[in-house]
Amino acid sequence: MGEVLVVDDDRTQQLIVSKILKRMGLKAIFANDGVEALEQVQNNHPELVILDVLMPRMNGAEVCQRLKENEQTQKLPVVMYSAQERELSSYWRTGGCADAYLSKICHPQALIDTINQLLASDSRMPALA
Repeated sequence: MGEVLVVDDDRTQQLIVSKILKRMGLKAIFANDGVEALEQVQNNHPELVILDVLMPRMNGAEVCQRLKENEQTQKLPVVMYSAQERELSSYWRTGGCADAYLSKICHPQALIDTINQLLASDSRMPALA
């Protein structure tokens, strides 16, 4: 079972995404902020990261930038997943480094499709049904 790191300071969002991942046959691991996210990536080597934009200690944009600048994690798929449409738009316009950008208000199938697409393009893991 592949692991996906869910980085969000909102426990409800963590649970929602966790349920979706479980239905897909994936295991969710969690971080509550950007600093924890980097630690979890180093310790657990997830297949994908779902990353909120606005978080304490280190925001999602910084986390994504650090992951993509690191030779060991630069190919790790990252989904920016935020309730703040304005933040996603701003992040995208400034040359954000994530592999995908979704609003938390999207239909769950959009998240499933995005995860499947990113994992299928990642040679470490086949697409999931």
